[in-house]
Amino acid sequence: MTAESGTHLRRNGSTGDVPRVMPELVLCALDDALARAWKSVRDKVSGPVRVHNGSVLDVDAQAVVSPANSFGWMRGGIDAVYAKAFPGIEQQVRSAILAYHGGELPVGEAVVVPTGVQAPEWLISAPTMREPGERLPVDTVHPYLAAKAVFLCWRDGVLEHGTELRRVVTTIAMPGLGTGVGGVTPETCAHQVAAAWEEVFIQR
Repeated sequence: MTAESGTHLRRNGSTGDVPRVMPELVLCALDDALARAWKSVRDKVSGPVRVHNGSVLDVDAQAVVSPANSFGWMRGGIDAVYAKAFPGIEQQVRSAILAYHGGELPVGEAVVVPTGVQAPEWLISAPTMREPGERLPVDTVHPYLAAKAVFLCWRDGVLEHGTELRRVVTTIAMPGLGTGVGGVTPETCAHQVAAAWEEVFIQR
């Protein structure tokens, strides 16, 4: 991906008229533990947040979240599912990271690339770990940082051709962040995602 491909985001400092002040967030879980954790925080946050028991790809969303690593490798967990569903997506992500972040996307940052399919049209890559397969410490805040990066990306991001991301994405489907190989407990993930949501969209 190059700067001319129209998928890199820059921050928009303007407060122009936009269709929504927050997206619909769909928290997805394939296992009962994560589903319970998502549901435990759902009623504690404000706004259009719901839980989906099933695959993130079954959600009617314009964007899905990839909790990848800082180098954009998509070989395991949900990222392997994305790589199969969206041919070439790993190269898209790695090219974006190389072009705009020198080859390494820090935890707490995000890039958006097209999936190449009609729906979901966009993938938001927000790493929860630096290295592929990294085990995160019990006191990690990486799920919070990744979720916040996703929400700020939606709120402030502008596509290369000038369209604000929030004009084309109304629903974001999010899997667990760091709950697979990263070893983050479902409860920790859910509470940190909820905290990031509240900070970005509610407590302003």
